[in-house]
Amino acid sequence: MSRDTDQRRSSPAAQRNAGPLLAVLRQVLPPSGTVLEIASGTGEHAVHFARALPGLRWQPSDPSADARASIAAWAAAERLPNLLPPLALDAAAEDWLDGPVAAILCVNMVHISPWAATEGLMRGAARLLPAGGPLILYGPYRRDGVPTAASNEAFDADLRRRDARWGLRRLEDVVTLAGEHGLTLSRVVEMPANNLTVVLHRRPDGETGSALPVS
Repeated sequence: MSRDTDQRRSSPAAQRNAGPLLAVLRQVLPPSGTVLEIASGTGEHAVHFARALPGLRWQPSDPSADARASIAAWAAAERLPNLLPPLALDAAAEDWLDGPVAAILCVNMVHISPWAATEGLMRGAARLLPAGGPLILYGPYRRDGVPTAASNEAFDADLRRRDARWGLRRLEDVVTLAGEHGLTLSRVVEMPANNLTVVLHRRPDGETGSALPVS
């Protein structure tokens, strides 16, 4: 593929956090099944994780046609048998896809989207995940009782200048919303560059209510 026709995009942030995030995914993902990635962006994470976790089928998705073109170009270049074609999927939509998935991953979307996208993410996770299935979120958050890093404060201000509906979310609000959709907080993992990996699981009984408190 020539440089002029190569549609692969690259994100320095995705390259930096792929390794640390993979280390967490190895601990929390099931050994087999389909992982639905919401807001896959450039597609570099999808390639990295599909290559490292061959027992899982990796289903990338993104609402952006340009992002999907990049994902498809990465997939064509890598030719991984467990990396599926990208889906056109808007997290805020009422319906995503028909079949269940073993796990859902969403990296750096919650703060770069309207709150309606997070609401849709929780609805979709409640509908598609099996009992005990994980929803894994990654990105920067505000937390009660924890000072927000200066770099994250600046990032939040920049996001809100770009779109008033964007910005860092309070983790407790995200966990409460998850609880209303039958998802329970399992762990919060400190990550490089003042980010968090947040692991939620669909409750076995499927009941709604408050999730576990953030510790």
